[in-house]
Amino acid sequence: MIAAASGLTLAGCVTDPETGQKRISNTAIGGIGGALGGYLLGDLIGGRSDRTEKIVGAGIGAVAGAGVGYYMDQQEKKLRERTAGTGIDVDRQGDELVLNMPGDVTFDYNSAVVKGQFRGALDNVASTLAEFPSTYIDVYGHTDSTGSDAYNQGLSERRAASVADYLAGRGIQRARMATIGYGETQLKCTPERTEADYQCNRRVEIRIAPVTQNDVNAAR
Repeated sequence: MIAAASGLTLAGCVTDPETGQKRISNTAIGGIGGALGGYLLGDLIGGRSDRTEKIVGAGIGAVAGAGVGYYMDQQEKKLRERTAGTGIDVDRQGDELVLNMPGDVTFDYNSAVVKGQFRGALDNVASTLAEFPSTYIDVYGHTDSTGSDAYNQGLSERRAASVADYLAGRGIQRARMATIGYGETQLKCTPERTEADYQCNRRVEIRIAPVTQNDVNAAR
């Protein structure tokens, strides 16, 4: 258990893009308990090797060795700048970024159509992703526990697909993206007692992971 916690702490050390200093991300600190409970962040949607083959086939290059951290630092900095005040939360997990987009700012209630007033924020996300093409993009859809399991599953899938479609319409290659819906199976705020709790769980997340030279070598 101690070794697991230590490993997660080391993996959660990131470079602050503003100061250049190393720090442990808030997610890593909060995730130690999760790791001890047996939770591990899963691999990319659809598997890393298959995704890498598609990316290489689309002419997208990889980030080599020690350059990965800097590459993700710069992407994190620009995403934070361009999404400030939009409701999008940018979280750093090792060399990966997770954008949390609450459902109440992204979609109307029970809708999978991106809100008109939120499209400017997604435009800024898309422009940043275009500047840093050597990344995988996973889009996860989630719902609260209101309604049936089957309906929520479908809604989460439609919302994830809607965000991916929007990004594709702004020039982000389909080869980089994959989507999945989790319905109400991964509630972030429990128990759901207030409207804020429900809004917390109605969300879409975008996970951005670097395409490394090791990934490309393994795919070959």
